[in-house]
Amino acid sequence: MGKKDKRPKRVNIKKERQRLIKEKKKLLPKQDFQMERKSTKEIDIRLEKETKLYWVRAISGVLSGLIGRLFFGLIGWWLLIWMLCFWFITPFFVSFVVYKYEYDKAEWSWKNIIKPGIGIFFLLFMIVTVIIHTFLAFL
Repeated sequence: MGKKDKRPKRVNIKKERQRLIKEKKKLLPKQDFQMERKSTKEIDIRLEKETKLYWVRAISGVLSGLIGRLFFGLIGWWLLIWMLCFWFITPFFVSFVVYKYEYDKAEWSWKNIIKPGIGIFFLLFMIVTVIIHTFLAFL
């Protein structure tokens, strides 16, 4: 019986969040919510840009690994340099030349260009190059 008393009470997170949102709506006037909707549109636009860059990164990871290892036969440090060139140059090229995004320090800075898809790029690059290198080693 002593253990039951010491356990924390279970809280339904969804219900608690809804309750807090209702309290916030009561405290704030309607104008603030219209402002919030405007900011969510800006966030949606930024997320759409980042999503496009994410998939470009995924595709460029596969293609750069395929081209670098299979067609140019790069291994070791040269393959690392090849990967880093695609890692840093491709997002800027795609962002400004292909999609023609405007550079705005407040909304769309270099950090927003570099961040999306770093992990997927590296993962797909490594998977593709390891598989190709393995097949080439067996031939």
